[in-house]
Amino acid sequence: MKLRAVEPEDLDLMYLVENDTELWPLGQSSVPFSHYALKQYIAESTNDFFHDRQLRLVIETAEGNSIGFVDLQNYDPRHHRAEVGIVVVPEQQRKGMATEALRLLNDYASRHLGIYQLYALVPTCNIASIRLFRKCGYKETATLQDWIKSPEGWQSVVVFQLVV
Repeated sequence: MKLRAVEPEDLDLMYLVENDTELWPLGQSSVPFSHYALKQYIAESTNDFFHDRQLRLVIETAEGNSIGFVDLQNYDPRHHRAEVGIVVVPEQQRKGMATEALRLLNDYASRHLGIYQLYALVPTCNIASIRLFRKCGYKETATLQDWIKSPEGWQSVVVFQLVV
């Protein structure tokens, strides 16, 4: 497995992920993205983490299949920390792919980007993600009550932190 930059060929996968309404409460989006808008995003992305203060990488299997994305966002250059996001397509979940991808991201962030600390905000109902971050060495440091609004109502999130 490897992490790589987003290519134009990843448009359809990005379209599926960004327009999955089940994922919207976990991020900042609440509107669908067009193919055109995502094509523009890919074309205009500088892939410069320090300039954009965010980075999206494709999770690619050893066979060359794109199965999801890992994101670094909300980069704080003063404190050398960034928020982590990860999504793996449903048919590739529960196979250890997210664990390997998150470990690769942790190593990349530390070695190549000089990140001191990574963090994630995980809804308390997302048991699979809670297990993932625990397995990858992240520590639960807080619970933010009623932090995100979802179709089911307000949900609390667990704050996970990792000093890399």
